[in-house]
Order: sequence, then C-alpha cells, then structure tokens
Amino acid sequence: MDGQSHFLNSPTKKRLVENFLSLSALQMVNYLLPLITLPYLVRVLGPEKFGLIAFAQSFIQYFNILTDYGFNLSATREISIYRDNKEKVSEIFSSVMIIKFGLFVLSFIIISIIVFSFEKFKKDWLIYYLTFGMVVGQFLFPVWFFQGMERMKYITILNIVAKGIFTVSIFIFIKKMADYLYVPLINSMGFLVAGGLSLRIISKDFGIKFILPSFKAIKHQLKEGWHIFISTVAISLYTTSNTFILGLFTNNTIVGYYAAAEKIIRAVQRLLVPISQTVYPYISKLASESKEKALNFIRKLVKIVGGISFVISFLIFIFADFVVNILLGPQYQQSIIVLRILAFLPFIIGLSNIFGIQTMLTFNLKQVFSKILISAGLLNIVLALILAPLYQHIGISIAVLTTEIFVTLSMFFYLKKKGIKNF
Repeated sequence: MDGQSHFLNSPTKKRLVENFLSLSALQMVNYLLPLITLPYLVRVLGPEKFGLIAFAQSFIQYFNILTDYGFNLSATREISIYRDNKEKVSEIFSSVMIIKFGLFVLSFIIISIIVFSFEKFKKDWLIYYLTFGMVVGQFLFPVWFFQGMERMKYITILNIVAKGIFTVSIFIFIKKMADYLYVPLINSMGFLVAGGLSLRIISKDFGIKFILPSFKAIKHQLKEGWHIFISTVAISLYTTSNTFILGLFTNNTIVGYYAAAEKIIRAVQRLLVPISQTVYPYISKLASESKEKALNFIRKLVKIVGGISFVISFLIFIFADFVVNILLGPQYQQSIIVLRILAFLPFIIGLSNIFGIQTMLTFNLKQVFSKILISAGLLNIVLALILAPLYQHIGISIAVLTTEIFVTLSMFFYLKKKGIKNF
C-alpha cells in the first residue's frame, strides 16, 4: 500500500502521465504510418526489391548498434540522476557525443571495407551507403538525453517530423520498382532532419553547451555503457541478424516474405514501447529510494503489459491470413506462416522487457542480464545457421520464437532464484 500511495501522491505523476501520452502518440504514429506505407511499398517494389531494402537495413543496423553503444539506457540513467545539475549534464552529453562520433567514424571505415570486399555487397553498393544515412541521423539524435530529462514530447515531435517526411515522400517519389533506391535515401533524410533539430533544441531550450570533457569522464561513460552495449549486440544476434543470415543463405525474395511479416510484428511491438520508455527512468529513481516500492510498481506493470500483449498476440495468430492479404497482398502468401509463428512475440518480449530492462538493470544485475542475452544470441545464431538453409523463412521464424522464449524464461527463473518476485 505504501508503494501505491507513493505513486499516487508523487509530484512526478503528472510528468509520468505526460511522458506516457507523448510516447503513446509517437508509437501510434510509428504504428499507423507503416500501415500506410507498407502495403504500398510491398506492392510497388515486389518481394525481391523489398527484400533487398530489408537486407540492407538489417546490415546497417549493426552500425547503429555500434554507434549507440548502450547509451540509450546508460546515459539515460545518468542524466535522470543529475538532471538538476546543468554542468554535470553538459559533461555527460559532451562525453557521450564524442564517443558516438568516434564510433560513427569507425562504422564508416568498416562498412567501406565490407562493401568493396564482397561481390554480394559490391553489386548494390549504393543502397548500403544510402541506408547508412540512418546511422548519421541516429548519431545526431540523442534520444537518451530527452529520456533522461523525462521530456519525451521532444522525442515524439522530432520522430513524427522524420516519419512524416518519409511517409509523404514515399508516395511522391516511389512510383515503380526501379525507384527502390529512393526508399533508403528518403528514410535517411528524415533521420538527418530530426537529428539536426534535436541538437538545436538541446542547446536553445535546455541551455546545454558542448564542452571538452576530461578523459576520466569519457572513460566513465564507456564503462557505464559497456554491459548494455554487449547486451544490445547479443540482442541483435537474434533480431537484426535473422534477416541478414536469411539473406546470406537464400535470396532477396525469400527475405521479402520474412521481412514483410516481421515488420507487421515489430509495428505491433512498438505499441508497448511507450510503457517501457516512460517507466524506466521512474523505476530507476524509485529503486534508489526503496527496493520494495520499485518491485510493487514492476508487479503492476507485469499485469498490465502481460494482459494487453497476450490479447494482441492471440488476435494476430487467429487472423494472420486476413492481416497478410489486407496489408501485403496476394504476392506475399508465404508470409502468412511467418506471421503465425511470430504472433506471440509481442507477449513474450513484453515480459522479457520487464524482467530484463525494468528489473535486472534497475537492481544492477547487468552482468547476468548480459550473459542471458549473449547465450540467447549464440543459441539463435546456431538455430538460424541450421534452420535457414533447410527451411528458409519458416526456419528463421522458428529460430526467433525459440530464442525469445529462452530469454524470457531465463530472466524469470533467475529473478525467482534471487528472491525478486515479479508476480
């Protein structure tokens, strides 16, 4: 009861609600806009070119992960703790941006070596460089700053600007299959505009100045983000890597079948993201005051997220054929089985997010969190390498589902063993 009354009477309640509504608005846009553009794109481009774009995006995502380096959680936490100290926030901001710039330069060197060393990449070199613009945009757009300051409305507005540019431009410039190169170009332009605007807002509205941080401050940020970075890399081994591995073993058309269905699932998953992004800074702060109050809040979260995500997943499973025919069209009948296999991912991942990010990271169980995700990543790679050549898009879907179940159960049983009860 004490934890509940604390939450109800807390002066942060208004900010939590405002942040949740802002992020909900963003996720609705993230949910609705793909539902507008996806049916158009998959039909105009066809499975082969759509698959090539999906393969390029999965490849470039590795460089997004490298450039982000776990700061979306570690720097968020640091800024949420010191947000009333402008000098300290400027130091954190400057340290993180310097590291991210170095990682961006490293990313550009790596992609150039890979693209011009392998024929599979070399023949479509332009699409990879155009897609790489997303990395530039993400480097410039410090989501972690706005999350840490608990000013989510800025994330919402800037993302809507980026997605709006992309959506409108798709219908203006993409008229036939040969226009496929415009897709990554338009996508990158949206990210770049949002990134540039965000830096202006941070300087003008928050008064944060770029300073030259000490080597100690930079080293501290590298150390803080390391375990989360490793965890994110591990997560990529069973998310991003699946499209990539499928593309290496099959062809762009098969990738198109899988990627189209996966995009529907990811769009649904985004509906739950506002809850995670809103409560993580709040739970971090609450846990520093009282472990029991934080756990009480987490238990409520399990009921809400678990209930909503289960219903959504069940409906996707039942109506998979209807969803594919409406959103993707008759060319994508092979995507129905993929959608059915992946249908319960929103429910499974919704729970693993609470067990992992909201609970394990909050209670400083970063090393175990990393180990579970590394194990899952390795499990997925093994399954993907076995199943993708044999069963193509169906095999990779089974690998993803099995791995996500492993992650959720591993986290649940570890927390139970440690006496941290999420239920």
